[in-house]
Amino acid sequence: MAHEQPPPGPGSPWAYAYQIVPPQPEDRLRAVKVLLDHEGTQAKARERTWEGRFVVERQVTHILVVSDSPDQDLEVNQRLETALRDAQVGFALTVPMAAADEPEPPPAEPTVDSPRHPPGRPPPKK
Repeated sequence: MAHEQPPPGPGSPWAYAYQIVPPQPEDRLRAVKVLLDHEGTQAKARERTWEGRFVVERQVTHILVVSDSPDQDLEVNQRLETALRDAQVGFALTVPMAAADEPEPPPAEPTVDSPRHPPGRPPPKK
């Protein structure tokens, strides 16, 4: 049975990414960076959540977006996609995922009752 989580409430954060392959140098995406900063500032002024950040990896550049809506057809998304096309970079858009409101707690440290060896295996000989 699949684990289903309840739908997030209004204003809950959503995350998705624009994936740019191959990765691009920052100077080529300078106009996109300016747009991301501007749109984030505008969202805050309207008491909304929308922020985009670059995450650069060896094989792909991501623009990680956190928003208060899963809708990816907002005017801000259209402006971002136009800026990416103007920069002549190919991109793909991931599906939005509900983001956790609170971070996951770190795993518990092993205790005397919780050995450090895998379950079902005897402990190593000393």
